[in-house]
Amino acid sequence: MRVLAVCTALCSLAACTAVSPAAGTKEAGAKGATSVGVAFSRGGRGDRSFNDSVGAGVDRAKAELGVSAKELSPNAAGSDLEEILRLLAETGHNPVLAVGFFYAQPLAKVAPAFPRTQFVIIDDATVKLPNVTNVVFREEQASYLVGAAAALKSATGRIGFVGGVQTPPQEKFLAGYEAGARAVNPGIRLSSVFMSQPPDFSGFSVPDKAQEAARGMYDGGADVVYHAAGASGLGVFQAAKAAGKWAIGVDVDQRKTVDAGLAGVILTSATKQLDVAVLSIVRDAAAGRPINGVHEFGLKEGGVGYATSGGELADIQPRLEQLRKQIVSGEIKVPVRPAESR
Repeated sequence: MRVLAVCTALCSLAACTAVSPAAGTKEAGAKGATSVGVAFSRGGRGDRSFNDSVGAGVDRAKAELGVSAKELSPNAAGSDLEEILRLLAETGHNPVLAVGFFYAQPLAKVAPAFPRTQFVIIDDATVKLPNVTNVVFREEQASYLVGAAAALKSATGRIGFVGGVQTPPQEKFLAGYEAGARAVNPGIRLSSVFMSQPPDFSGFSVPDKAQEAARGMYDGGADVVYHAAGASGLGVFQAAKAAGKWAIGVDVDQRKTVDAGLAGVILTSATKQLDVAVLSIVRDAAAGRPINGVHEFGLKEGGVGYATSGGELADIQPRLEQLRKQIVSGEIKVPVRPAESR
């Protein structure tokens, strides 16, 4: 939803221009019912992945805590990120959730102007301000396990990876996937591609291009392709079905969220408990407990994992569980950068 489209509806609450709290806006400061502002990632709800998992956490917060929420999504170009954050803060929402690392620069500009509003950015730890909470996940740990699964299940010794946008947070997915695959098969051959490079963040919403990329990997002999590309992942699943090969989902158990016709191609998914993290943060905020600083969720905290629905991993799950325990204990250190960039 474009901000300009919602501006008229909110004009009774605040002007749709960037003004400071001192100019008479409703930045939250007084105690009262919690109203959460949600600035979604590109595409908003309906991606059956990252945004929907955050949305599930918001829905749980509304049902279990009685909070209200206002949800906005950026335009296709992502040119209104700063405007969205300002609008949510100006209209009294607190906390304000910034869903995705690409909100980092806009948030660094907006947060100082609203010192009484607590901002929460998901998947970024670079914004260090008193009123900013950082929620990060050890995606590389979950990716390590699905990488091991891919290598163990591959009959050809070739696997693939399709990423959304090549940034350090996204490279964590590839790094873990590669490391896990090589841990169980040092000779595995891996093809990888990112759909776009910063400042172009369209890579999360180009399923046609992702389908083409995955098709090329399957045609080249890969029989398992892992995507970490948001809504673009649909294209990977479509390519897997056409090729009669495996795909791996991300963020949520995508075997349970995709259309029934595609569920059977999903070997597993690298999961992030975004709903649990969001509910925890909103619960603390609603109770008046401090939520500042970095909140990290990995295998040890139950914040990431891998899906087992469909039973396709039953024969290799003991090996995967062994690896999971080694990561939790610290015996295995999962890299956060792909081998070619280390």
